[in-house]
Amino acid sequence: MLEVRLLYSKLASYNKLLEQTVQERTAELRESEARYRSLTEPASDWHWEQDQTGNFTKVFGPVLEMLGIRVEPFVGKSSNDEVIAWKETEREELHAKISARQPFLDFVFSRINADGSQQRFQVSGEPMFNRSCGYIGYRGIGIELTAKK
Repeated sequence: MLEVRLLYSKLASYNKLLEQTVQERTAELRESEARYRSLTEPASDWHWEQDQTGNFTKVFGPVLEMLGIRVEPFVGKSSNDEVIAWKETEREELHAKISARQPFLDFVFSRINADGSQQRFQVSGEPMFNRSCGYIGYRGIGIELTAKK
């Protein structure tokens, strides 16, 4: 009985240590995430996430206004129904990368607005997977290059 009591005491001690370690790691993770966000947010004009069908699920920043699109991906009209002419070869290349579930870094694409002006954008993205390795969409960041000149 004494040995069983000693084992229960050790188990309680280990559980306490494990709980303390989990709390420390959680605090470190939160700090790391806050540091990551503070570094990445100023480096881009927008962040986005899309589901596996290409629909935007999360948008941070003025991505929809800058791209002149509705929530559906690249519908081809601005919010005031002006026609937008995306450069099809660039769009097809981007969609091919997304269809192949490849990450892309600093991909540049452009469009011609209804007034004849050209806008250039640069995006980086990566596929997202759930814990079962099932594809669930893309996430990424982007900037408008036209405004940076």
